Amino acid sequence: MGYEPDRKFWNHRKVFVTGCSGLLGSWLCERLINAGAEVIGLVRDIVPQSRFYSSGVAQKMVLVQGRLEDMSVLERALNEYEIDSVFHLGAQPIVGAANRNPLSTFEANIQGTWHLLEAVRRSNMVTRVVVASSDKAYGTQDVLPYTEEMSLQGRHPYDVSKSCTDLIAQTYAETYKLPVALTRCGNFYGGGDLNFNRIIPGTIRSALFNESPIIRSDGTYIRDYIYVLDVADAYLLLAEKMDDKSLHGEAFNFSNELQLTVLDLTQKILQAMKREDLAPTILNHATGEIKHQYLSAAKARRVLNWEPNYTIERSLYETIAWYREFFESRGLLAKA
Repeated sequence: MGYEPDRKFWNHRKVFVTGCSGLLGSWLCERLINAGAEVIGLVRDIVPQSRFYSSGVAQKMVLVQGRLEDMSVLERALNEYEIDSVFHLGAQPIVGAANRNPLSTFEANIQGTWHLLEAVRRSNMVTRVVVASSDKAYGTQDVLPYTEEMSLQGRHPYDVSKSCTDLIAQTYAETYKLPVALTRCGNFYGGGDLNFNRIIPGTIRSALFNESPIIRSDGTYIRDYIYVLDVADAYLLLAEKMDDKSLHGEAFNFSNELQLTVLDLTQKILQAMKREDLAPTILNHATGEIKHQYLSAAKARRVLNWEPNYTIERSLYETIAWYREFFESRGLLAKA
């Protein structure tokens, strides 16, 4: 039996989640609510078709309207709702958007992180903060897989924003003794991701609509892909263990440790959907991205006793089913 949230731990605990309406946020909030937590989320934009709203998760929690760039909103939320636990997921997460507009990405991801942590520092109630870093924070390394002791050396805008996020969080843990821990994950996937420029939702949509999948790169880029439910459970497990002060300031890689090229992953999806007849279109347009990225999760296994619950076959099956139902429910696809 895999990990299940500790209901005794989370019951009636007041939890603040930034980025609650995103892909990971919707699943994490749902897990927290089901475990009995009182969840308060920061929302910038209302996207009615997102899973956060369409699944009913938003209706079961308190929503604070605002931006990470506005520190007064964060301070008010932590104080008025007497927050005990914080998950900082909020960020501008799209590499292409970061390349087009680095300043807005830096403001959301870097300034937003120091605002959140400064608000926590001024609070005397928060007992744990889990900050979302990324495998992108490592930048390009000569040796792979990434391990937690490697330097953080992002060079492109999104990667730099996550390197900075990570280092700022470490600063607050070291200098101000804040109860902060960091997660470094690869690319999330799962039901609810409506950014169809990403390879998994984009390929599934293409196959459902009888179109050739689009690969922006040359197809040989290696990425670390992890199912969103495994990520949500990893965050919860880490938070549950943070009464152990030796975890404060520590970073953990979470990965299923599969090394897949973009083309390999596309073919796995097409095989699962029985659409191998659809040959991918390879654009070879990707620029400003790291060529190969994948993680070692040895530290998480050793220290947290963590392991993923889902195989890639099972998670892709569930993900494909979610998108099929999503398009069918909107009348865009005939029921199978």
